[in-house]
Amino acid sequence: MAIRRILTIDNAADLATLKKISTPVEAVTDEVRALMDDMLETMYDAPGIGLAAVQIGEPVRIIVMDLAREDEEPAPRYFINPELFDPSEELFVYEEGCLSVPEYFDAVERPARIKLRYLNYQGEKVEEEAEGLFAVCIQHEMDHLEGVLFIDHLSRLRRDRAMAKAKKVARVA
Repeated sequence: MAIRRILTIDNAADLATLKKISTPVEAVTDEVRALMDDMLETMYDAPGIGLAAVQIGEPVRIIVMDLAREDEEPAPRYFINPELFDPSEELFVYEEGCLSVPEYFDAVERPARIKLRYLNYQGEKVEEEAEGLFAVCIQHEMDHLEGVLFIDHLSRLRRDRAMAKAKKVARVA
């Protein structure tokens, strides 16, 4: 396992990659599992609760996530070729952040519940319903697979503010 560099919006080349639509994974192989292991290690190191493969420069349809609290045992989840469907009409507002948009948080409105299907770490088909933080996180990470950042859901003023903050963070680092 290896910690990979997380792409950020302050870098033009990184931003161009983050805006790419990710391609499906053809088969769950040892190489794919190694990528997911790297992603998980990178996410824990950041630290974060979700990471899409495109955020480490691999534009393929893979997401890793762990919503366990600090006082709980880790509970890693792996989503290969995830699909979202049947969103609830009820909406939920959550203050989101993103490892690719450092140190910026803002409220985003999304469906409160959504169903999803995907392949897990072993390549098995799974279908389930997400709600609460899980629903927010899976929708946020799915946006990455479509080349969308959470700040794209914000007003132009807030998006510009997020970009300025990311550039400031990069200068300080």
